[in-house]
This record gives sequence, structure tokens and C-alpha cells, in this order.
Amino acid sequence: MPGFSYRQPTARSRSDNNDFDRSGRTMQDDSSGSGSGDASSKTFGRGIVADFKRTIGTHWVKEMTNFNTKTVAVSFFLFIAVIAPTITFGAVYAKATNNYIGAVELLLATAWCGIFYSLVSGQPMMINGGTGPVLTFQTVCYDIAKNLDVPFLTFNAWIGIWVCFYQVMAAFFDANRLIKKATRFTDETFALLIVSIFILGAVGNPSSKVGLFHYFGTDHPHHEDMIEGDSEYDYMTVALLSLILGLGTAFLAIGLRQIKFSAFCCNDYIRTVITDFAITISVVVMTALKHTVFDDVETEELKVPDTFATSFSCCTEDCTSYWPTECPDQAEAWGRRPWLVDLFDLNDKIYVIFVAAGLGIPAFILTFLDNGITWHIVNHPSNRLSHGDAYNYDTCISAIMVLVNSLLGLPWLVASTVPCIMHITAMQEKNTKGEVKYIQESRLTGFFTHVLVLACIFALSVIRLIPLPVLYGVFLFMGLVALPGQQFWQRFLLFFQQPTKMDKNHYTKNIPVNRIHKYTLVQFFFFAVVCVVREIKAISIAFPVMVLMCIPARLYLHPRLFSEDELILLDGSPEEIEDWLHKQDPEEKGADKISKSAQAQHVADNGLELPSHLDAEDDVQHA
Repeated sequence: MPGFSYRQPTARSRSDNNDFDRSGRTMQDDSSGSGSGDASSKTFGRGIVADFKRTIGTHWVKEMTNFNTKTVAVSFFLFIAVIAPTITFGAVYAKATNNYIGAVELLLATAWCGIFYSLVSGQPMMINGGTGPVLTFQTVCYDIAKNLDVPFLTFNAWIGIWVCFYQVMAAFFDANRLIKKATRFTDETFALLIVSIFILGAVGNPSSKVGLFHYFGTDHPHHEDMIEGDSEYDYMTVALLSLILGLGTAFLAIGLRQIKFSAFCCNDYIRTVITDFAITISVVVMTALKHTVFDDVETEELKVPDTFATSFSCCTEDCTSYWPTECPDQAEAWGRRPWLVDLFDLNDKIYVIFVAAGLGIPAFILTFLDNGITWHIVNHPSNRLSHGDAYNYDTCISAIMVLVNSLLGLPWLVASTVPCIMHITAMQEKNTKGEVKYIQESRLTGFFTHVLVLACIFALSVIRLIPLPVLYGVFLFMGLVALPGQQFWQRFLLFFQQPTKMDKNHYTKNIPVNRIHKYTLVQFFFFAVVCVVREIKAISIAFPVMVLMCIPARLYLHPRLFSEDELILLDGSPEEIEDWLHKQDPEEKGADKISKSAQAQHVADNGLELPSHLDAEDDVQHA
């Protein structure tokens, strides 16, 4: 299954130095400070050093040199997946901050942060981007700056400086211990929220005019703008073509992904290439269809700026008013705001620095949780990442990015969940059952992706060629592909299935259906609370805190509602589930087979000779 597949193997045996812990690393790796060792040994900066040695110091060269066709294909796919929300968020930022931050600023932040992160981070499979909660928080900061009568960008920069300080302190004292207490319950609650945002954003968000089906309403902003300029404009034709382009992009990509296990297209290499380039092919085909067969239909385009420059055009030299909105009688703008923010432009209100320190606390919590929860999801053992996590070290990297962006007047970026999931999924090799056999961990995909984003800043007119409905199709594809692998979603579907027809797996075979439903309802309650908090704009910045509350709920509430066996089967790690099943049936060979598969992965990753006792079907298939 793509996305979250918690059925994947980790090893049970711990008898020698090649045994695996739950994170997929060897036990000797844990001696460096990773894994589940003594928490106190990771404080006072030791965790940062251990993360660096285990990731940058061990795997950097391999991750920078494993170039192949998959890295090219995934780079183009991620570019499409990154550029669309970047431009969309940029337009919202411009509206919310009076153009102090806009599409150009978000494009530049995404490009440089992506290149920097891919080169020096400890977890290179992560993708950073703009997110709704951070956008909401910076919008609140804009309103506070207006009330305090201080320049927004200066106020925002001081908040960013404090956030940087708090993040470094959190890494120094290993505050990420809290995030590592999360289980599948928390991970999938958060992940389903993000996936649902992508699907609703593509199909039609009830709370906004975003999505394919909103084109069928006459009050859509695109229709209103076009009708004003063309009285013969037919909105139904545009709506129908938009729906065809969006759904066509998504389902063509899904269809092309299925070719890999078909008998068509000559050989395995051709089938693999088509699968890897599935989303790129779909976007090109649908864009070409629009500009050839339906060139006269005015579908919505991406709203990108004309030139690479700061978004704020100044009326006067002091650059406190926006042209032309605040000076309509002025023929042209005085100029653009400078890139570097003046930290001492506080209107003689030095106390604002300390106000920023207070606001930096919720901002830190927001960025810390957005990053940490996404990192925890991606590093789940089922994803078969073998190069280790780097929570503390990457918290320092995130602090640097927040600091630089604040000083340049750029938006803050954090780990973006769905692009991270899609990056992982795209780099995996799976068998016909959807089981992960191998994952290519590379820094090149993130690097190439964000080099393309950087290039787009100087070729914005090219991006306009892609119709917005095609990008909605990309969002829909990303959501649909990530959804089936989530156990939360699979358990939700059990409500509508006949018990005797349910798929047989470790929890349906060992837990009564009504108990499974009870667990799913409890999880759905927390999911609903998180969704409600996120949708209420006045409190939406608190939604990561609500996600965090899932951790104590799982630790202290669930044991009162469910037995230990039920929690192991529904929320345990793959290793715990394997141990439980093995105790119930000592003759069960599945656990041993899983251990062999994990050992084969370790052998292949380290260039060793595969032991003869491993089955051929467990060999790792490299990309």
C-alpha cells in the first residue's frame, strides 16, 4: 500500500550486532545516542551530535551519488506537487499581509530552504513548505503589528529570532522526546487530516471556493472576473472542461502507476520508467489537451507575478503604504521594499522586542509540532528508512531557516506532510501485494526539485501554461494514493462491510468487530476535534496542540477503554504485533520470514553478501 502501511517488517531477533531495533537501525547504531536509550544522554547537545554522526557523517556521500532514472522522475513529480501549493499559499499570504509577503517571497523561501535542507539536513526525505497554521499565525502577527503601530516585517523578524532561539534550546535539551512518544494513533489522526485537506481542496472545499466542483457555481471568482470582461463567457463549458482536466490528470496518473505490474510495454525497464513518470506524463498530456483541442476555453490559470521582485510596491520612500491601493492617484510606484528587514525600525518602541518574545512561544510550539509530527510519521518502521532519524539536528536546521526567512521578510516553512508521504512512496519499490521491498533514500530528489522551483522564479510565464484544474488533479492524486495505506481509513471502512467478508488481518482475526469499531470511534472523535479547531479561524493556530493532545490520550485514556492485547494489535509497532502473534502461535513462521526480509534489507544497504539461508523472495529489489 502507498503512504502509511503498518504491515511492513522489522526484525524480532536481537541476538547479534546485525539485529534491528524498531526504527530499522542496528543496535550498534543506538550506541551513538539514537533509538530508545537513556533520554538524559541526549541532552546538553549530545543528541544533536549523535544525529549528525548517524546521518550526515555516515550516509551523506551515498545519498548524494545514487543518481538514476527514478531520481529524475520523482524530482519532476515533486516539483509539480510543490509548486502548486506554493503559488496558491503565496496568493493567500499576499491578501492576508497587504502584500508584504506574496508568491515571490514564498517561491524564494521554498527554493532556498529546499536546496539547503537537502544538502545539510539529517532527514533528506522530508519536504518543507508553507502550511495553513503557520499562515494563520503570521496573519495574526500582521494584525498585532498594526495595533502596535510597528512595521509588520520588523515585528515578524523579531518573532522569528525568538522562535530560532527556542528551537535551538529544544534541540539542545532533546524536547523531541515528547514527539517520539507518539504512536500510530496520533500519526494517523494527523495524517488523515492532511490527506483529507488535499482531497477536499481538489474536489471542492465546503468552506471556500477551492476545488473542481465549485466551477459549477456562477459565484466562483474566476467566472465573475471572466463575465465582466466577456459577456459571451460560458461558465458551464469551463466547469465541465475543468472537471475533465482535473479528474483526467488524477486517474491517468493512477492508471499509469498500475502498468508496472502489467504485461504491457515491452519490458520491466519501460514499465518502471512509465510508472515513475506517471504524474509528469499526466500533467503534460492534460496541459497539451487544453492548449490544443480546447485552447478557446478560458479555464483558470495560476496567478503568478510577472517579475522576480518583492511583492510590496511602495508609495513613498518610507515604504509604509502600498501602491496603488493606498495611493490611487499616483501614476507609478516609488519602488519595492528592500529584501533585508530593518530590525530597529520599531517607531521607538523597544518593548515590542519582548512582546515578540511572548508571541514566539506559541509560534515555536506551532513549528515544533508541525515538524515533529511529520518527522515521526515519515520515520515509522513501515517506511523502511534505514539511515536513521535526526530530530534534534534537524530542529537546529529548521531554526536556521526560520531565522534567515525572518530577516529577509519571507514566510516560515515547516515539514509538509503529504509531499513527504508522496516522496517516500515514490522512492519505494513494492511487490504485487503492495509490500515495501526497498526504498532509495536520496538527497538528489529534494535538491533537483527545489532547483526547478528556483528556476521557475525566473520563468514564471511558463508556469502559467499549466491550468489550475490540472494541479487540482495532482492534489487529488496525492490524496487518493496516500489514503488506502492508512489503517485508520481501513478500519473506518469496516463500518460498511459485512463481517464475514472483511479482509483477514492481525486485528480482524483476533479482536471482535464491535471492539474494533469502538477504537475507531474514539480515534474519529479526536480527528473531528482537530478538524473543528482547524476550521475555526480564531483558534486554528492551536490545532497542532490538539494533535499533540492525542499522545497523552493514547497513553492514559486508552488503557482504561481497551485491553493491552487490543492496543498492541490496533496501535502497536510492527515488532510488538509480531511478538504477540508469535506468542499465540509459536509455530507461526511469519515473524521469522519478516526477520529475514529485514536482514536482507540490511545486507543490501551495506553491500554485503546475502546469506544462503534467506529466501529468494525476500531479496531486496533495488531501484
